[in-house]
Amino acid sequence: MLAAPPVPIPVSLPIGGSDERFFLRRVYCVGRNYADHAREMGNDPDREPPFFFAKPYDAVFAVAEGVPARGVAPHEVPYPPETANLHFEMELVVAIGLEGADIDAADALGHVWGYGAGVDLTRRDVQDQAKAMKRPWDLSKGFDFSGPCSPLVPAEAIGHPSRGGIWLSVDGESRQLGDLGDQIWAVQDVIAALSRSVTLMPGDLIFTGTPAGVGAIERGNRVAGGVAGVGELTFTIV
Repeated sequence: MLAAPPVPIPVSLPIGGSDERFFLRRVYCVGRNYADHAREMGNDPDREPPFFFAKPYDAVFAVAEGVPARGVAPHEVPYPPETANLHFEMELVVAIGLEGADIDAADALGHVWGYGAGVDLTRRDVQDQAKAMKRPWDLSKGFDFSGPCSPLVPAEAIGHPSRGGIWLSVDGESRQLGDLGDQIWAVQDVIAALSRSVTLMPGDLIFTGTPAGVGAIERGNRVAGGVAGVGELTFTIV
């Protein structure tokens, strides 16, 4: 009989300016949280409350560090299998530091530990096919290395950003340029909505949606992105 597998290695993100780590539990993502992006995907942003999907927590990693045990060098992201249409989606990432369920929006920011800048990589062709067949599209979002991220910064150091640029470029060409103030649902509203369905716990991350301009990337492309006052990241698709 095969031996029981070993205890999984904990997954964490670095904390900017510190040797401490933020250990991950669950990763949630908000769909269509910028009106211009909702429209470019063929949806009506005025008729839709926030909805959520998830990524495996070990799909998230700091690109500046890479994941040596899995063969990824710093600042590299492997092009995933089973797709010919890999897309980028630049996002503000919220790190939860306090347990809560059915949280009131007025209290929600008190549950935030800090923030980061992350990219929700998406197998767009896989997603489109799943949507057309009315099937779940988990594998379009939840594949290996699908959540490259910057180091996290504590809210006590930067406050709670509600406005400021969010941007992404590919090979030096601007592809996404928006503002956090353009979010349909602000961070506190996102937390309140999500906490009605699940109990949020320390270590949870929430990717809060992407502005317009999403598009395809190929092997060899150098991607740079960030959120003003929060963080930046750069990586090459290999």
